[in-house]
Amino acid sequence: MTPLAILILFFVFFAGEFLFSFSLTILNINNSIKNRNIVPEFIRDFISGEKYTRSVDYSLRKERYSLLTSVVSAAITALVVLSQFAPRVNGWLGGFNFHPYFHGILFLLLLTALSSLLSLPGSLYSQFVIEEEFGFNKMTGKTFIIDLLKSTILSFILFVPLILGLFLFIDKTGNLWWLYSFTFFASFQLLISLLYPLVIAPLFNKFTDIEEGSLKDRLVALAEKTSFKAKGIYIMDGSRRSSHSNAYFTGFGKARRIVLFDTLINSLSEEEIEGVLAHEIGHFKKKHIIKNLLSSLIIAFILFYLLSVLSSYAPLYGAFGFSEASFPALLVILSFCLGPISFFAKPLFTIQSRKNEYEADQFAVDVVGSAEPLKNALINLGKENLSNLTPHPLYSFFHYSHPVLSERIKAMVAKKETGEKEKGK
Repeated sequence: MTPLAILILFFVFFAGEFLFSFSLTILNINNSIKNRNIVPEFIRDFISGEKYTRSVDYSLRKERYSLLTSVVSAAITALVVLSQFAPRVNGWLGGFNFHPYFHGILFLLLLTALSSLLSLPGSLYSQFVIEEEFGFNKMTGKTFIIDLLKSTILSFILFVPLILGLFLFIDKTGNLWWLYSFTFFASFQLLISLLYPLVIAPLFNKFTDIEEGSLKDRLVALAEKTSFKAKGIYIMDGSRRSSHSNAYFTGFGKARRIVLFDTLINSLSEEEIEGVLAHEIGHFKKKHIIKNLLSSLIIAFILFYLLSVLSSYAPLYGAFGFSEASFPALLVILSFCLGPISFFAKPLFTIQSRKNEYEADQFAVDVVGSAEPLKNALINLGKENLSNLTPHPLYSFFHYSHPVLSERIKAMVAKKETGEKEKGK
């Protein structure tokens, strides 16, 4: 293919992804408006009409803002590609005659920094205007700046050795550079997964052991009942930044831990928190963490192989304005192309993710012996987080990694009824 044909093909996919994604958001907005004054039956006994309307308003506020940001983002990307901005920066750096490794790292760092600067106003508006407007923002300007500085320094510390290592493998390992590079990348990713709960996460939040008392006794008993061995159950000070509630499972081996937001502890009953923990343990017992890691490694393997195939394909570089082949240039081109490709492949991953959530829910119901604790916890979390309770089915199919709340409750109730019928036989 000629460079022009490749560029046209890129913009066909780019425009298709933008228009389709934009249309999905419009569908979701219209669906929210249509259901604005109709409280869904499954949650009618748990939420006031005023609270439900506020959840719709919150969803509409975020979705309308996302329309604006998607237009701005698409326009900037198109301008960057058509103006050949990246090749111009690369050419400008070439005038300094830096060592190729230093040149490549500096080139990628500059583009990453510029991208982060462009996204900063949107992050500020989302955090300090939209989240503030609906009472979720607890972050101060000082905390935002400190977090930004920490994440920037951390990204630099992790990014430089990773890219430098890839450069070395490309130079020193011949035609199989992509295989050695993948092995190095996979090892690096595993190391970060191990270090995240122990070193990285504590840089941003405070984690404390759950206090002695009836809640800890209940949760420890649940862990013992399910033979779940972990370093501990930790409370995270999420309330320093937001009043949103959440819980997650992280780490491997001895570093494995369950993390509960302090906002979750304050908003749910002990029975409901037990249901949430049972769900998180379910992810471990069903090996979802390992499966997700393996999936990401398989995708990385494929990407590195594709990089090796495309690394010397001159028309691809020419399409995006680069005069010669280089690994940094290929990474930049890949960053442009992955957006449209990953968007249309996204349902493959969201389907699997939703399946995992159903399995973890069912595990929790079986372990606790009732669907009520987790069901009530999910309803309370959805209510307090002002979740979109009536998303458009096509929108949720593409974007939601978790099933819609009504679908999760329906599945849990069906599981319970099936179990009762089997007992009655």
